[in-house]
Amino acid sequence: MDTSLIPPAQWAQNEFGFAQLGDQRRNKRLVNIAEHLAANPCGLLPQAFEDWAELKAAYRFFGQRGVSFERVMAPHVERTRQACRQPGEYLLIEDTTALDYSRHGATGGLGVLGIRGRGFELHSALAVRVEAWTLEQRPEGVVLGLFDQQCRCPRRVEAGQKRGEVLSRPRKTQAWAAGIKKAGRPPQGSRWIYVADRESDFYEPLHLCQQQGVDWVVRAYHDRLLVGQPEHLLAAVAQAPVLGRMPVAVRARGGQPARTALVEVRSGRVELAGPWRPGGWQEPLSNVGVIEVAEISAPVGVPEPLRWLLLTSLPGGTWAEVQRVVGYYTARWWIEEYHKALKSGTSVEQSQLERADRLEPLIGILAVVAVRLLNAKMLARSRPKSQEAVVSLGPVLLTLLEKKQGPPQEGWTNRSLIRAVARVGGFIGRKSDGEPGWQTIWRGWQRLMWMCEGANLIES
Repeated sequence: MDTSLIPPAQWAQNEFGFAQLGDQRRNKRLVNIAEHLAANPCGLLPQAFEDWAELKAAYRFFGQRGVSFERVMAPHVERTRQACRQPGEYLLIEDTTALDYSRHGATGGLGVLGIRGRGFELHSALAVRVEAWTLEQRPEGVVLGLFDQQCRCPRRVEAGQKRGEVLSRPRKTQAWAAGIKKAGRPPQGSRWIYVADRESDFYEPLHLCQQQGVDWVVRAYHDRLLVGQPEHLLAAVAQAPVLGRMPVAVRARGGQPARTALVEVRSGRVELAGPWRPGGWQEPLSNVGVIEVAEISAPVGVPEPLRWLLLTSLPGGTWAEVQRVVGYYTARWWIEEYHKALKSGTSVEQSQLERADRLEPLIGILAVVAVRLLNAKMLARSRPKSQEAVVSLGPVLLTLLEKKQGPPQEGWTNRSLIRAVARVGGFIGRKSDGEPGWQTIWRGWQRLMWMCEGANLIES
């Protein structure tokens, strides 16, 4: 059963109850903090805690030795990895986002972002279980959680720093596919597919996936050398046959509205030359599929036509296989939605804690709250006619919804429930509106929690 919409207290116990913080009282405090932040995901502890004593206890918690980002995240990450070991097909979607605390001048110990920014780099691997495919060969699924997450404070290289010190520092590139290295090979019957954008187009993640028996779809950035061929990767794929044309949904970004692009698709297989690393040349990556997705006749005003060059371990000799690979890559939007849920939904960048080492465990809690928020939106898409969320919600909140809006004509399903919750948060629900966004869903969920708390107070 999906646990995205269960009451905050039960959810917090499920996600954080088995943390290893060195003291059972710290575990209880962690669960208490997670419960309050789930019910009021504002990023600000004073708004989440009305009681002064509990607020002081929360501040003390983040300053205690043994309370770290890794220990707070550990039970959720382990639960997610165990879920991915069940039979099925799983996407492990990776990306990095910056958490900017430049406006909080009093916060010490933050890393360097860009030229003047201050904050953290948060690298996440989101696990999604594929449950169905659309007619357009796009995967539908359920977000299981974070397969891995790393929070780091990037440091600027100082003048006069020794070369050995610079080389020994933790590097950003080490985060890619690190969760796969920690988790090991997927068991028989469980298929993992690593999906990432151009930042991960370097040798180590791809080689690691090959070693661990994990499939991958990565958007290429480099024009690589090929084994035994005079031309590079781009020239080779330009000679590959065109298998067909298909529409691809392009999301709004950079001031450009969302649109549907008509693309032409080529496919072939190559052997990528291994790079040089300290210690010698690396072995080549053999039998790599390369798929070019290039837009035809882009609309006037579009600054750059859509063009993806995808590297993959998956077969791509037929049109159906190529469509599936493109479908896997389009699932990257899940992690972009996750970042929106984290930044806008939980307001993670609003916290006023004054030390980076105290901010990190708070970020860990809110990172898991963001998974809860994201999955609340996805239930209506992945299982519209099912009733897992209805069972999880319980009779009290269903009664509140029915009194406020009346029972839905189609009965209580995941889709009707999510739409009803979103209407409490301001979603109008006209035919032209489409499905509700995660912000209105979460706003409605908050208001329902307040209503339920008020009803409990009246009854008591």
